[in-house]
Amino acid sequence: MWQGSLTEGSGVVTFASGTGTLPVTWASRSGVAADTTTPEELIGAAHSSCYSMALSHALTGNGTPPETISATAAVTFVPGTGITGSHLLVTARVPGLGAEDFLRFAEDAKANCPVSKALAGVPITLEATLA
Repeated sequence: MWQGSLTEGSGVVTFASGTGTLPVTWASRSGVAADTTTPEELIGAAHSSCYSMALSHALTGNGTPPETISATAAVTFVPGTGITGSHLLVTARVPGLGAEDFLRFAEDAKANCPVSKALAGVPITLEATLA
């Protein structure tokens, strides 16, 4: 729900799962303030969690299940332009897998996770390392 004008108003995002609500404002989205969440932060959370699941599935299918995957996605927004990209930063602990093979799986997950496919209109970059 949103109340008021774009620059003076505010809104609340409510999750269908019933797990809570988060306030949103234009001031946070445009970089004037950082006191509430933004649509880009929510997209980043969706992107990093979807990516982690896709990578875990691929690694497990390879017979090298990950011990841990830590992924974040920084989604950039430029007022007047819109969302301009998503940068995935991934570190994983995968016993029995070399760095070159890990990067191949990491790139494949970047290209094929459902959220990456939904973000096909913007550049997606990746930094992936083994822990």
